[in-house]
Amino acid sequence: MRQENVMHLAEKEEELVNLLFEIGIKRNVAKVLVFLTKTPMVTSRAIDRGTNLRHLEVATVMQYLKKQGWIKSQEDKAKSKGRPVKIYELAKPIPDIVNGIEKEKIKETNDQLQLIQKLRNYVS
Repeated sequence: MRQENVMHLAEKEEELVNLLFEIGIKRNVAKVLVFLTKTPMVTSRAIDRGTNLRHLEVATVMQYLKKQGWIKSQEDKAKSKGRPVKIYELAKPIPDIVNGIEKEKIKETNDQLQLIQKLRNYVS
């Protein structure tokens, strides 16, 4: 049996997960994102173990992260005899991802403020 070295989120990383969650990022997405900042070039199995998420949860998160353009993947056929193993890594540095989140939150806030102004116009 092959031994696999698995990283887990430390207290500092859990704080980062909580910050991301508080600004509106889903907790599972935040966990995987933070995990990927500490462990580049990682398999979904290692993500499962390191974040304490189930395989289906990780697969769902990976689809979301890929859609956002935040991760990229490649297949590693050499390490297994069966299915190729996918290796994941961040496609952008984490500061760029945070900048993207910030822009999206600013846009959401501005949209909400415009709706409030529209509401004010109707009631006055």
